[in-house]
Amino acid sequence: MAKKGKKYQEAAKLVDRQKAYEAVEAIELVKKTATAKFDESVEVAVRLGVDPKKADQQVRGAVVLPHGTGKTQRVLVFAKGEKAKEAEAAGADFVGDTDYINKIQQGWFDFDVIVATPDMMAEVGRLGRVLGPKGLMPNPKTGTVTFEVEKAVNDIKAGKVEYRVDKAGNVHVPIGKVSFENEKLAENLSTIIETLLKVKPSAAKGTYVRNVAIASTMGPGIKVNPSNFALKK
Repeated sequence: MAKKGKKYQEAAKLVDRQKAYEAVEAIELVKKTATAKFDESVEVAVRLGVDPKKADQQVRGAVVLPHGTGKTQRVLVFAKGEKAKEAEAAGADFVGDTDYINKIQQGWFDFDVIVATPDMMAEVGRLGRVLGPKGLMPNPKTGTVTFEVEKAVNDIKAGKVEYRVDKAGNVHVPIGKVSFENEKLAENLSTIIETLLKVKPSAAKGTYVRNVAIASTMGPGIKVNPSNFALKK
């Protein structure tokens, strides 16, 4: 394992690794331990009591954070005709069909999110091998395969984030920047946890939210007490 830098080691001394902090305390600590010269992102990692290998225990979707992520997403929309015009009017950064499919096949990736109308998916599907590993493939579960192009673009620009359980049962989601006010980070964090609770698979047994931790881009992980959140069953 690579040796952590001096700044990281100093920051890590401020964190009690055994303690699960109250959400407000944890957010204050994230700010104290963010020592980089840029405005670091803040991310939450949630360990869920699910078996991701089972189809009935998948956790995937998207939610609009009340205060956004602090990052403006570049949106590419695959659409034709009126839907292409709608996408342009909504403020999509790139709109097209086969022209952009060809560009991506040649290695172009100057975008963050793809939205596609359902009638374009047969063609977009050809990009599965390229987009899949990067997590960029449009998906109806995250609202990125839709004829409601205007709403999709507006939501993404407003701070929509996708969440998806990984093979180890963890979900990683950005909740803002270190420069955000504490209350805004706390509200974004609550929104993520509450959303995950709402989509709890009925097949999941035992404790569902097992661990919650937040960290800045370059800072140490800080455990958050899960009982901070209304852990509704």
